[in-house]
Amino acid sequence: MLDVLEKTLNNKKEEYLGHLKKLLSIDTQTIGHGILGGKEKEGQEYIQKLLSDLGAEIKKEDLDEALLKQAYETYNEGNLGHNNKDRYNIIGDFKGKKDKTIIFNGHIDTMPYGEKEAWKHDPLDPVVEDGKVYGLGSTDMKGGLMAGIMAVKLIKDSGLELPCNVKIMSVADEEGGGNGTITAMMNKDTGDAAVVCEPSDNEILIAHMGFVFFKVSVKGKALHSAGKWNGVNAIEKAVSLIHELGELEKEWLMKYKHPLLPPPTLNVGVINGGTAGSTVPDFCEFKVCVHYLPGIMSFSQVKQEFERRIFLRSQGDEFLKDNLPEVEIYQLGGGFEMDSSDEFVKFVHKKANETADIPINGGIAGNDARLLKNLGNIPTVILGPGRLVDCHSIDESISIDEYFKYIKIYADLIMSF
Repeated sequence: MLDVLEKTLNNKKEEYLGHLKKLLSIDTQTIGHGILGGKEKEGQEYIQKLLSDLGAEIKKEDLDEALLKQAYETYNEGNLGHNNKDRYNIIGDFKGKKDKTIIFNGHIDTMPYGEKEAWKHDPLDPVVEDGKVYGLGSTDMKGGLMAGIMAVKLIKDSGLELPCNVKIMSVADEEGGGNGTITAMMNKDTGDAAVVCEPSDNEILIAHMGFVFFKVSVKGKALHSAGKWNGVNAIEKAVSLIHELGELEKEWLMKYKHPLLPPPTLNVGVINGGTAGSTVPDFCEFKVCVHYLPGIMSFSQVKQEFERRIFLRSQGDEFLKDNLPEVEIYQLGGGFEMDSSDEFVKFVHKKANETADIPINGGIAGNDARLLKNLGNIPTVILGPGRLVDCHSIDESISIDEYFKYIKIYADLIMSF
């Protein structure tokens, strides 16, 4: 069977690459980390036509604030207040001979490309060069999404029947925290197992860290800087809080270890405050991303310990104890972990290693695997073409040979499921 798939793939490479290049040429950037909206619509229209032409039953699934709120209240998942206009999932169901369903999940949205002039090639005009295809979203993750679709096409082009049901999930607003797959899980779009087609550095990833984004707003008292001792510098107060959070991170580093993942991190990524060098700033805001370990740590624990450190440091400050900083969570996602002895994990490991040497590991970046596993109770692995280092990067690209390799791996998984 692998020989048949290989022969067909060799004859169809130009066509399969053409579908990826077409998708890369469509602008599907998220706006403001999904909060301000996204441009997924045209990309989803292309995916819908492609799946329909292949014979899939199509379900169009709008992102719905009420459903996301329900998920947030039930599972601590769901990123509320996003602009959901023209943002929806496309789910294609292919019927097979057995009443078993394998899901291939991928997101259509990309991060913004930033300054176009910084790119070697136009990020929305894909170029083949040095065995790679360059373009925005090539690795994260239109390459993986299209490989899942082309796996079904490869089987059909080879004159083979699908032995099981295949569900292709093309979801929106992943970059904003996973609202697309959250919507799918809340709508009970389920299956017996799932592959998240995110770039996995040629590894089968069975764990990733949870994440919480905090915004801390600190007050001060404005005054001309010549009389600064009569004012209260909000930036200096914020710095003292940041130092306190650094101590919390050190405690976590000493306390928590995971066999597949790096230690937990607490990163201050943004700080804004003040209006002029001659004015004592009366406000300062900083944003923090915490990555925490699944199973060993929890969202509620991270939230409680973060807020407690801000509170305790403020209680020791004459001004802050009466003007407590405000702590807001603006994005979050749980951790993901599968047991290496799980039957689906063992199945994927065995089949993938018939094509290439692909070990089991954990990945640092959060993605929708957690939602399929934690909300849908679906055995899940992360396995897809591309390298994490190429995600969200200038001159993003994907190896063409790797794209083809994963089409074949996915097709083999389907035929053996």
